[in-house]
Amino acid sequence: MRVLVTGGAGFIGSHYVRELVSGAYPAWRDAEVTVLDKLTYAGNLANLAPVEGGFAFVKGDIRDPELLAELVPGHDAVINFAAESHVDRSIASAGEFVRTNVEGVQALMQACLDAGTPRVVQVSTDEVYGSIETGSWDEETPLAPNSPYSAAKAGGDMIARAYARTHGLPVSITRCGNNYGPYQFPEKVIPLFVTNLMDGLTVPLYGDGGNVRDWIHAADHCRGIQVVAERAETSAPGEVFHIAGTAELTNLELTQRLLDALGAGWDRVERVVDRKGHDRRYSLSDAKLRALGYAPQVSFEEGLADTVRWYADNRNWWEPLKGGS
Repeated sequence: MRVLVTGGAGFIGSHYVRELVSGAYPAWRDAEVTVLDKLTYAGNLANLAPVEGGFAFVKGDIRDPELLAELVPGHDAVINFAAESHVDRSIASAGEFVRTNVEGVQALMQACLDAGTPRVVQVSTDEVYGSIETGSWDEETPLAPNSPYSAAKAGGDMIARAYARTHGLPVSITRCGNNYGPYQFPEKVIPLFVTNLMDGLTVPLYGDGGNVRDWIHAADHCRGIQVVAERAETSAPGEVFHIAGTAELTNLELTQRLLDALGAGWDRVERVVDRKGHDRRYSLSDAKLRALGYAPQVSFEEGLADTVRWYADNRNWWEPLKGGS
């Protein structure tokens, strides 16, 4: 079994690689793993240090068709984590998001088609659906993205779907909520708040803090991706699977939990102007994936406590990133 993981040095991709190489997924225990990553600001080989030597690494861009034409053939599965993913950055400058999340997906899907890759997984986000007041989205919900980031991810998903419907490419699409865990770049809310509070700084809270997000530990997200990947050959081309989290929290509730975890008070919270086009609530139904035997294993309480401890124990990882971000 040969597996190509694109974006495998990023936060979620590196978690998947660490799990795969260390034998966490028995069906692919002996897989030969190749990581392709451009090593942008959010890609970091230090994320893969625990499994150094257990994979081959190629520095490169999924938008490079010549590189992909050389690299993709011979792999039994391609899992695409490569993406620009920070909403605030997409609002400030959308171009790179479109280039990576849409053009990059097209180049990768074409390379997989040309190589006859039997399993492809496009990793996506719940943000492609926009915002939902009540209830939860299922996999048939129409896409209605509201930020340049989510619009670019929706575009990539539609490219993947088009290759599935037009060419029969065996690509599955996964969509997930907000991830957290070790090795997450400290621009995202949980590591930003944790590291700021550790350093005696304030933390920014958008608007009224009532925005609701569905939180999932990266370990559970990757476990769900693996369930989909192992079944990709028998799934319908272009089929979508949701991977839901274990805690729907308002940003106020999340902030309180982080303050409690770090022994800080609300005097450390700075209210800031709300993000442009800020989606109010995300919520996924994952009944379809659960019917395949998936279930999350990391409670939010346990996962958050472990994450806080990891950042406390790994200043040497995040301090240089915050200094250069």
